[in-house]
Amino acid sequence: MLSRTEIFGYAPKKEYSKSVAYFSMEFAIDQSLKIYSGGLGFLAGSHMRSAFELKQNLVGIGMLWKYGYYDQVRSINGAMKADYVQKYYSFLTDTGIVFPVEVHSAIVYVKAYLLKPEVFGTAPIFLLSTDIEQNDNISRTITNRLYDANESTRIAQSIVLGIGGAKLMEILDMGTEIYHMNEGHAVPLCFYLYSKFKNIDEVRRRVVFTTHTPEEAGNEQRSFELLSKMSFFNGLSDDEVRKVAGIEGNSLNYTLTALRFAKIANGVSKMHGEVSREMWSGFSDICEITSITNAQNKKYWKDDALEKAMEDNDDKALATRKKEMKKDLFKIVADQTGKIFDEDVLTLVWARRYAGYKRADLIASDVERFAKLIKNSELPIQIIWAGKPYPEDYTAIDTFNHLFQKTLANPNIAVLTGYELGLSAALKKGSDVWLNNPRLYREASGTSGMTAAMNGSVNFSIPDGWIPEFAKHGVNSFIIEPADRKLPQGEQDSIECSRLMDILEKEILPMYYSKPKSWANIVKNGMRDVAPAFESGRMAKEYYTLLFNMKVAEVAELA
Repeated sequence: MLSRTEIFGYAPKKEYSKSVAYFSMEFAIDQSLKIYSGGLGFLAGSHMRSAFELKQNLVGIGMLWKYGYYDQVRSINGAMKADYVQKYYSFLTDTGIVFPVEVHSAIVYVKAYLLKPEVFGTAPIFLLSTDIEQNDNISRTITNRLYDANESTRIAQSIVLGIGGAKLMEILDMGTEIYHMNEGHAVPLCFYLYSKFKNIDEVRRRVVFTTHTPEEAGNEQRSFELLSKMSFFNGLSDDEVRKVAGIEGNSLNYTLTALRFAKIANGVSKMHGEVSREMWSGFSDICEITSITNAQNKKYWKDDALEKAMEDNDDKALATRKKEMKKDLFKIVADQTGKIFDEDVLTLVWARRYAGYKRADLIASDVERFAKLIKNSELPIQIIWAGKPYPEDYTAIDTFNHLFQKTLANPNIAVLTGYELGLSAALKKGSDVWLNNPRLYREASGTSGMTAAMNGSVNFSIPDGWIPEFAKHGVNSFIIEPADRKLPQGEQDSIECSRLMDILEKEILPMYYSKPKSWANIVKNGMRDVAPAFESGRMAKEYYTLLFNMKVAEVAELA
């Protein structure tokens, strides 16, 4: 059996001595470890890095996805295609620990692998797999793909993560005091703990919860009958589950259930905390919802030379280094698209998951105005899109393909594939402007803009998620004024597209080309303002003070 010293390799500091298990379906730790899809994983990865730097008594519990999320490639005509290729990782430690978990009234064996802290500089992370010889062929597929489209498989994944992770902590005798669910995927954990203690107050003492999205797709809801058949409730009777989880209808909402079992929960920005409190205010017996704004690990994301130029207030060095980083990005553009971009031209990037509410194509929705923008030789612009839609979100894939078709006749716009940690870093380092234009109140945090600012890319955004806590228009960023929410959605999109284009044409492009000193000031202000306020060391500390160390009585006083 692994000792605590073998797992951690460091002694936790006194102020972070409480033992925490951090459950997450995805962790974005390194380009070589493909067990994440997007923002949730990026956030979890930065949290693990800062937990290591602060020497916190925290371990991650995740899944070892055989095929990862998916590999984003192109079909013969350039359209997006999802490929599934088996991954191999020589840097994981096989713990030798194999244990049973019940799924659909059958025993499934789970094996635990360990990502040790010294490999990538993170808190220790245990990754669970069912792809082992003790299981039948169906059971082995549970850990094949992150966010599998098959409903029963998705339910089984939650059981393995939640119940399997809790069992592993007991096998390791970790003395776990707090179980932290990063999003609702691990909610079977709550039923496991309840079946152990038979007292919901005992469960609440131990469970905290982070909700990451107001989107329906991010707040899973499943048939109660199917969950019961799948052994989601760890042997509890249906009547007992309905009573303790407050279920009246025929379905169970993961987020609502987590809010009823946790002592305290948090949204991931001040605005998202407000949205979450409003969203769940009509439901009984839910815990207090506070907010801890997401953040990213600066040590991992920053460029040292650019940072030094900012600290020295050396505009010439800043501009020189930025051009070098743009050249590095443009090698990727050339490799993928056959286009040669110019490092002297303002480069705008939209990069995040393709989803309807994120509006990847908003900037191009006024066809005539967009055509004039990209053909303007006096104030030239280069635009790059990148991001992975869910592989079964065919509307989002159509948006990707539509934008790709637009780029074919234009040498200064491009759509890239493979938006993972490596490409994400290159885009943030090599862009001048980082565009974020979701529909208001739909983006819980939007952390990519933080790491863009760390690398001298200016945020250009709707005031959603973390942005209202950071942005000062014309000082460290540019803000797109939202349209009246009472208007029809199509009209809102049209107004916000017009406002976006106005700022781009009348403020951003003229300043970039005609007022380089003013532009440099905005770049430097963004770099200064983003840390430490939005650096994940602050966030990791707040999770201990505002969630993990809070007692139920203190939460009641807070409420």
